[in-house]
Amino acid sequence: MVTNALFRTSGAVVLLSTSRTKARFQLLHITRKSTGAKDNAYRCVFQQEDDEGYLGIHLSKALLDIAGKALKDNLTITGPLVLPNSELLSFLFSSITRKLFNARTELYIPDFSKAFKHFCIHAGGRVVIDGVQRSLSLSYKHVEPSRMTLYRYGNTSSSSLWYDLAYTEAKGQMRKGDRVLMIGFGSGYKCNSAIWKCIQSIQNVDRAWADCIHRYLVDVFK
Repeated sequence: MVTNALFRTSGAVVLLSTSRTKARFQLLHITRKSTGAKDNAYRCVFQQEDDEGYLGIHLSKALLDIAGKALKDNLTITGPLVLPNSELLSFLFSSITRKLFNARTELYIPDFSKAFKHFCIHAGGRVVIDGVQRSLSLSYKHVEPSRMTLYRYGNTSSSSLWYDLAYTEAKGQMRKGDRVLMIGFGSGYKCNSAIWKCIQSIQNVDRAWADCIHRYLVDVFK
């Protein structure tokens, strides 16, 4: 697994516990969606040799489109589990209307902020964050942790989700009962999501942000 990792600049070790007194979050649900059955998805992130014989990772130009479809497939499974009935009915009505009028109407995008207080998005680059923000109609505040993680640590692939979470906690924004949606991407091509519920807030700021959290928010669009 290590030798086939796309990025090796960072990693994360997560301690899972059954202790209700020590755990800070409760894992509610995990959705794993792989689109590897399609050749273009399977080969969009692929280890191969270049023309000079050097072994490396090839990224297809279709990567963003494939990632968008994988995200849609994942949230199609996750959405009914977490979204309020009002959002599900709005989406259903939009889908029926779109089918009746031959796709002339715009499909309604459910408001996931009604189900989640915080979002941790794979900080694989500005384009990745922009794409997820646009797909879910999220506000800048929702994607702030991901943008600040990318600014400070660069592209650390899916391990960035834990920096996102630590950033939210360091800013003092995490409260008991808050629900968090983590969205990560990987070769295969995969889109995985995890739903967490905060059961107690932190006592000390994570070391990843302890010495610098006072300097954030940073304007990354200058």
